[in-house]
Amino acid sequence: MRVLVLGGTGAIGGAIVRNLIAAGHAVSGLARSPEAAERLMEIGAEPIAGDIGNPRLWAGAVVGDLDAVVHAACSFTDAMGPLDSSLLDTLLPALAGTSRRPSLIYTGGCWLWGPSPDKTIDEETTLDPLPAFAWMVPNLRRVLAEPGIRGAVVHPAMVHAERTGPLAAMAERVRKGQPVQVVGSPDVMWPLVHADDLAELYRLVLEDAAFTGQVIGVADNGVPVGTLARLMAGGETAIELVPEDHAARERGDWARGFARSQRMSGALARDRFGWTPARCLDPGMPDLDSAAKRS
Repeated sequence: MRVLVLGGTGAIGGAIVRNLIAAGHAVSGLARSPEAAERLMEIGAEPIAGDIGNPRLWAGAVVGDLDAVVHAACSFTDAMGPLDSSLLDTLLPALAGTSRRPSLIYTGGCWLWGPSPDKTIDEETTLDPLPAFAWMVPNLRRVLAEPGIRGAVVHPAMVHAERTGPLAAMAERVRKGQPVQVVGSPDVMWPLVHADDLAELYRLVLEDAAFTGQVIGVADNGVPVGTLARLMAGGETAIELVPEDHAARERGDWARGFARSQRMSGALARDRFGWTPARCLDPGMPDLDSAAKRS
C-alpha cells in the first residue's frame, strides 16, 4: 500500500514508518524542515514538504495516489485542538473525494478515558477525556463517520521507547543522580505500550480493510508509577512528587494526564488482529531494569 504518515518523525510516527517499510509498504511523510526530510529519508520514507498546520498546501496534491493515511501528529500546544480540526476539514473531503475509498487511521489515547484504577477500561467504556484533549473526541467521531473512507482509531496507552517518553525521562534522571519526578502520587497506575509494539498494531489495523472502529493498544494493563521509578533505578530511588497543578503550569494542561490512574485492556487488539506485543513488562520487569542500565 501507499501510505502517508503524519507525524512520521515523532516517537510513535517514526516507529510506524519503520514498521510499514519493513512490511513492504511504500511510505511517505510530511516534512516541514530539511532536517525532518533527512530523517525520513534515512529510514526509507519519501519526504513531502508541508506540515499539518497548512494542509491545503499539500493534501489535494498527494491524497489521490494514496491507499491510506496514518495520523499520528500532535503539536501538544494550546492550539492543538483547532490545528487538528482544521487538518480534518481539508483532509477528510480530499480523501473521500478519491475513487479508491482510502483508509484513515486516527490516533486517540488513553487520556480520552477517565481515571479507572480499579476497573479495566476497554473500547466499550464511555469516553471521559482529559479537558486538554476533549477536542479529540468529536474529531475521532468525524473520522469514523466520514463516508467515502474507511476510518479507524488506535488508542495508545502510555508509550515508552529507549530514548523517548516518560520512562526514558525517568532513566535519564537516574543516570544523572537526580530523584525521579512523579506527578501526583507514586500509586498512580500507568497502562504501557512500547512504540515498536504499537507500530505493529497500527500496521495490522491498516491491513485489515474490514475493520472500522476503535482499538486500544496496551501491553501492560497498569503499573504503579512508583514501581516504574524504582525499577528504572535498579532498586530503591529518591522520588520527587510533582503536584499536578505544577506539571500543568510547566508543560501545559495536557500534563495532568500523568496523574490519571488507569487500567486498560488490550483484548480486542489481540483477539481481532492477533497482535502479540513482544515488549510486555512482567511483574519483575527485567526489561525495564535492563533499559535503565543501558541509559
